[in-house]
Amino acid sequence: MKNLLQAGKLLLLDMAATLFFLVLYLLTHNVALSVVLGMALGVAQIGWQLARGKPIDTMQWMSLFLVLGAGTVTLITHDPRFVMIKPSVIYIIVGIVMLKRGWMNRYLPPVALELVPDIAIIFGYVWSGLMFFSAALNVIVALNFSVVTWSVAMSIYGIVSKMTLFLIGYATMRTVALARRRRQQLRDLPGDCLRDAESRLGGDFAATPINGAAPASTHSASADDGLWMRRS
Repeated sequence: MKNLLQAGKLLLLDMAATLFFLVLYLLTHNVALSVVLGMALGVAQIGWQLARGKPIDTMQWMSLFLVLGAGTVTLITHDPRFVMIKPSVIYIIVGIVMLKRGWMNRYLPPVALELVPDIAIIFGYVWSGLMFFSAALNVIVALNFSVVTWSVAMSIYGIVSKMTLFLIGYATMRTVALARRRRQQLRDLPGDCLRDAESRLGGDFAATPINGAAPASTHSASADDGLWMRRS
């Protein structure tokens, strides 16, 4: 789990670095100055953590090495594409970490871990695929478009793509979990109650409730929704 959290932190820091580079370039229109300040920021981040006595993990040192290496080559060649391609390396590293089977299960609430561990495994691989796709897309954009276009496009893409996949994954796992919970409740019912419940599920739900009580199927769905929200 520690390595996965470090990978996510590295990805977020790299997205922030891209936005920082974009703002500097838009203000100065000077690639060299933007690169130098970006390198200085990377060194300052590590220096700040050292000054506070916090340990520096391997991925943070790797990120600093990439920033300094890509920045130095950019300054020597006057070609910003080296800095622009750097995020692809970060995406690949995070994608490899996410190839570990079941890595998402460690972040699920107990009810989801009970009901949808298999779905979480699938989405874990989907997240890894998104990282590798993002790495390839970043290379394509970096090699074929201007610095400004690359900075804007990849910054927006990075936020939108990850938010979209997160929402799709949450909605899918929640829907599947609720359906499986209902089936479990039906299986746990005694024989007569099970037949009555199956009859209700297959019949007309518009029937008038008795003494103001909600139909059993409606109550079950509402209870499941509340249970999921509380445990999530």
